[in-house]
Amino acid sequence: MEVKIVRKTKETSIELFLSNDGGERKISTNCGFLSHMIDLLCHRASFGAELNAIGDIEVDAHHLTEDAGIVMGQALRQIAAARPIRRYGSVLLPMDGSLAQIALDFSGRGGLWWRGEFPSAKCGDFDTELVPEFFAGFAREAGLTLHISLLAADNSHHAAEAVFKGVGMALKEALEPCSAEPSTKGLWL
Repeated sequence: MEVKIVRKTKETSIELFLSNDGGERKISTNCGFLSHMIDLLCHRASFGAELNAIGDIEVDAHHLTEDAGIVMGQALRQIAAARPIRRYGSVLLPMDGSLAQIALDFSGRGGLWWRGEFPSAKCGDFDTELVPEFFAGFAREAGLTLHISLLAADNSHHAAEAVFKGVGMALKEALEPCSAEPSTKGLWL
């Protein structure tokens, strides 16, 4: 399934095509670090993606990062609702001296539970406090209960990579087709 989402505000302009059937990835934001992290997530989730996003990074990357998470979450909600899926996913992902634990559930009640700290405030010119901001908007809009624990962090770049890759791998697991109903309630999302 391929989903298109467009978001235009005074602060950002974002267009996303997202497919859970694999395919090429073309991730372009005007923040190189954010582009790299989103590409890692999509690769590990086996998403085909075309993301074109521009934000007011002359202020900082906050609006761009948050809105990219929102748009990706909105697309993911549609993909998850399109067919019966496994629903749950988890992973423990090492990245050199960093270690991230991810657990998620397409519960329909989105939220982020973050634990852990980055060893530095920045990766290049990207504020590491924006990593949880991305996933807060992402989880809320996807209807995804998302737990992220950064258990070890040797440097901020490796720690962020462990988180984004880990979320991608957990998503891949959760989005696997499943013949069982996703809930005993008889409702989905």
